[in-house]
Amino acid sequence: MENLTDKKWMQLAMEMAAKAEDKGEVPVGAVLVKNNEVIATSYNLSITDHNPCGHAEIRCLQQAGKVLENYRLIDTCLYVTLEPCSMCAGAIIHSRVNRVVFGAKDEKTGAAGTVHNVLQHSSANHIVEVESGVMSEECSQQLSAFFKHRRVEIKALKKAKKAAERSD
Repeated sequence: MENLTDKKWMQLAMEMAAKAEDKGEVPVGAVLVKNNEVIATSYNLSITDHNPCGHAEIRCLQQAGKVLENYRLIDTCLYVTLEPCSMCAGAIIHSRVNRVVFGAKDEKTGAAGTVHNVLQHSSANHIVEVESGVMSEECSQQLSAFFKHRRVEIKALKKAKKAAERSD
């Protein structure tokens, strides 16, 4: 059951995701909260920064470590619009985030229970509490709209390229 606090922070994560989309990035946003206060916010910048590790979660954890002056992010909750991948899940475990709340499931690479369950794997040295599906429809819609628009853009580029080749 979604609570108002989770919705509040997920809404902020969606605002971060919109910033990613404005830069042509996959719209994923993340917010790290401790004691009901924002410690860090971020969004995807993998494409812009030419960085495969430029995921919203990784960037948010890095920022939070600097703010808290500690690589351990004890007693924190990470809100993210899309289920973390294995890379992000590993960083979440190593940073000791207590809880992860995500919106949309990732049917291809989700590592918080959909494809894999890295965050709660019995062999991990830290088990993360996971809450899935908070504002899932809104988060899914944000991602779906982005990819629909991207497909239209790609199709238009291909069509323009063919037209240019014919006119040569």
